[in-house]
Amino acid sequence: MRYEGDIYRPPSEAYSLLVQVTIGCTHNKCTFCSMFKDKKFRVRDVQEVIEDLEDARRTYRYVERIFLCDGDALCLANRKMMVILKKIAELFPECRRVNVYGNAKDVLHKTHEELVELRENGVKMIYIGAESGSDKVLADINKGVNAEQLIEAVHRIEDAGIQASVTFISGLAGRAGWREHAIESGKMISRMNASYVALLTLMLDPRAPITEKIASGEMELLTPEEVVAETYLMLENMNPEKPCVFRSNHASNYLSLKGDLPRDKERMLATLKRAMEDTGMLKDERFRML
Repeated sequence: MRYEGDIYRPPSEAYSLLVQVTIGCTHNKCTFCSMFKDKKFRVRDVQEVIEDLEDARRTYRYVERIFLCDGDALCLANRKMMVILKKIAELFPECRRVNVYGNAKDVLHKTHEELVELRENGVKMIYIGAESGSDKVLADINKGVNAEQLIEAVHRIEDAGIQASVTFISGLAGRAGWREHAIESGKMISRMNASYVALLTLMLDPRAPITEKIASGEMELLTPEEVVAETYLMLENMNPEKPCVFRSNHASNYLSLKGDLPRDKERMLATLKRAMEDTGMLKDERFRML
């Protein structure tokens, strides 16, 4: 297997075979993100990808899951993606799912029929970073899309029979905007009706442009206690119409939460309320990581 630069994957893809089909991220302008700042975006030659898959088949006896990297493999035209997916099916008949990162623009550029084609050829989940439900916050972090585009993208994914796993980030709006960030993110989750929602907590990398705003005093970070209050308000506003798996148990989070919405909403709110009264429940800063 050949890899270029640092490789990133969702926590739930820890045991997946990682295959780079693109290098970097097509957008690569989000102010909070440093993952692909050292890479110039390009699409790998399909033949190179096939060679890597053939190498993996010689190396691994059993591959149940494959994750296609880098930042938004979904940007590939379906004609290219089909070559890769069909090769995966040929080489790894035991593979049960092929998952990818994608951004909202990638999804919106595809027709319903193209998304269905992806699902029929093995794509089971698309991970999409929403980060916030607030148009103001999305503009501030230079996300490149607005709230309605994000909601529409998730609807298209789910309507095609693919599961959407959507990520939001606590603390992203700082002290000045935390209430709007919480309320609008909760409302977005209600409207999206995604299969999965994950909530991370902002962590800083010196390479991320947002650190300049923090250093200058333009943005003030939330305390751990304020992050918990923001999460409480966000969860209060989460009312999806269909069952949604909710996770806030990433290594970056101060408090671990997991449950299904709406079934476990009150239990998770009660846990957050206890944490606001007993800050000893919160993870020490030394143990938070990406």
